[in-house]
Amino acid sequence: MDKYIKVPLVQEDARSLRVGDYVYLTGTIYTARDAAHKRMYEALAQGEKLPMDMTDNVIYYMGPSPAREGKPIGSAGPTTASRMDKYAPSLLDLGLKGMIGKGKRTKEVQEAIVRNGAVYFAAVGGAGALLSRSITSSEVIAYDDLGTEAIRKLTVEKFPVIVVIDSEGNDLYETAIADYREED
Repeated sequence: MDKYIKVPLVQEDARSLRVGDYVYLTGTIYTARDAAHKRMYEALAQGEKLPMDMTDNVIYYMGPSPAREGKPIGSAGPTTASRMDKYAPSLLDLGLKGMIGKGKRTKEVQEAIVRNGAVYFAAVGGAGALLSRSITSSEVIAYDDLGTEAIRKLTVEKFPVIVVIDSEGNDLYETAIADYREED
């Protein structure tokens, strides 16, 4: 069943999502990849403030290609999420409600998702040009020196994602494998 959800992602909406749900996000999300996560992690370790409040926000693990003329952003495909696994539990504990990427997550991230009532979404890898059509604005808000890895604030309209890990810890990668084996 398709679900249309506004972002930032409030607790009630995060907890209503289930593994395998097709979701269309509308509102504000942020981008951050490896280098930006490392900086945020170091800032927290030094007692510094983060560039944005994590409460109820969604981070998309993505570094866009340059925008074509008249477009807010270039190709906007997901990055492998496991590269952020070292940093994700800390951000979830600060109120982050959602992450968008591709690939599996560690047990520590899954536990932090459950502990915080959050959700992990997958965006389709290889479909960056198509995904960029759902992005109506893009603005660098921090770490401009990181280029494509700078933190961006995006406005999205019906941005398509799939729930991979829900707030109860159910993992689509695990259930899909089990379902596939049952069909054999």
